[in-house]
Amino acid sequence: MSIIHSIEQDVIDIGNVTTHVDNELGIRHRAFLAAATSDNTRRTYRAAVSHYLAWGGMLPADESTMIRYLLAYVDSLNPRTLALRLTALSQWHVHQGFFDAASTPTVRKTMAGILRTHGRPKKKAKALPIEDLECIVAHLASLGTLKAVRDSALLQIGFFGGLRRSELVNIKVEYIAWTLQGITIMLPRSKTDQIGEGVVKAIPYSDGPCCPAMALRAWLNAASISTGPVFRSISRWGKLATEALHEGSVNAILADCATLAHLSYVPDLSSHSLRRGMATSAHRAGADFRDIKRQGGWRHDGTVQGYIEDADQFKENAAGSLLRSRSKPT
Repeated sequence: MSIIHSIEQDVIDIGNVTTHVDNELGIRHRAFLAAATSDNTRRTYRAAVSHYLAWGGMLPADESTMIRYLLAYVDSLNPRTLALRLTALSQWHVHQGFFDAASTPTVRKTMAGILRTHGRPKKKAKALPIEDLECIVAHLASLGTLKAVRDSALLQIGFFGGLRRSELVNIKVEYIAWTLQGITIMLPRSKTDQIGEGVVKAIPYSDGPCCPAMALRAWLNAASISTGPVFRSISRWGKLATEALHEGSVNAILADCATLAHLSYVPDLSSHSLRRGMATSAHRAGADFRDIKRQGGWRHDGTVQGYIEDADQFKENAAGSLLRSRSKPT
């Protein structure tokens, strides 16, 4: 092999190595970019873009197409859903480096007009009061099935831990510590802890109608779970899965349990009812605002304040004070 050919081959080899390194860096870079957005947000945005394309839209879009898309669904979609899809399309254009046709003044003003004309009250999950949770737990205890033991532990841990459904289904045995006062659950990641610093939830023991720590112990023993996901699906034949429950299952489990307990407001319940219920019930029990906020992992005071105001809508009520002042003495 000549010296010139050897040098040329070395250059080719170096180029191949460089390309390989660049490819690896590119893959890592894309992974970090993806990690900057939560899975839920990414799924929501992906669904929004797919909806727009299914309608017949093209990407990148122009202003007139964006307006026609909004007008096509103004009568069939909730305005907040339409606004979310517009945001997703805006993000697509920004991240792809195209002109953002979804954020022009005319498009945004059109969206604002739609919100003002067709806006509806946001449907909020009804808070599950602790008294009704106790009814559910008592009913589940009477069934004596493996599923009932799991559901009781799931709902109690979700309620008293103030956990989001994604946090609840991702609990692993390794994240739980048992102490003399109760249990602590370490959450490696949560909605308000996207960078993974970790959040610890403490849940004390109780000798009342509910004891989430003992309910959890009963479930782990009954299911012989010593490692991995805590809350798992159970087949109709009673076979326990190895993977964690899907977060969407929490809504269905709560609805089924509430139906069995003959609660009258099942359609108004969702997994968020557990967190709201903890906040409102804790406030009525005299818990400090700071402690409620910390247990639920809420970032903003206004969110917690809204739950407290719901709990006090009849207690701290100007009309109630006025009516009591006019009551006939007994």
